Amino acid sequence: MTWSQVLLLSCLSATVLLCMLQEGTSVTVGSRQAAGEEAQEGAKQKIFMQESDASNFLKRRSKRSPKSQDEVNAENRQKLRADEQRREYYEEQRSEFENFVEEQKDEQEERNRETVKQWRQWHYDRLYPSYLYNHHHI
Repeated sequence: MTWSQVLLLSCLSATVLLCMLQEGTSVTVGSRQAAGEEAQEGAKQKIFMQESDASNFLKRRSKRSPKSQDEVNAENRQKLRADEQRREYYEEQRSEFENFVEEQKDEQEERNRETVKQWRQWHYDRLYPSYLYNHHHI
């Protein structure tokens, strides 16, 4: 056998093999597609409503029709609730900041008090009673 015959034989066998594999996968894909279509039908029924229901909904409420009082009340309740949550959030933030500032102020006063106490102790010349007796309690 020459190299051309070997090449022709291998190409022919590869073509037959690919055709058989393609038919096998198409059958498998076909069954999967059928199962997928059935699943899609079930999902469509859950998502989409019937035509009659949809047309009744659109007839009942077009773009220019006024909102019903229930819809207006529901929207107002949602807005009020959002405003209340925003107000509570900012009040909590303000309270936390005020507490933080108060703590910082207290710490600064304590540091100042300690500094003054150390200064008095260092500069005590024994002419006056001890600074502990002369210390004003606040």
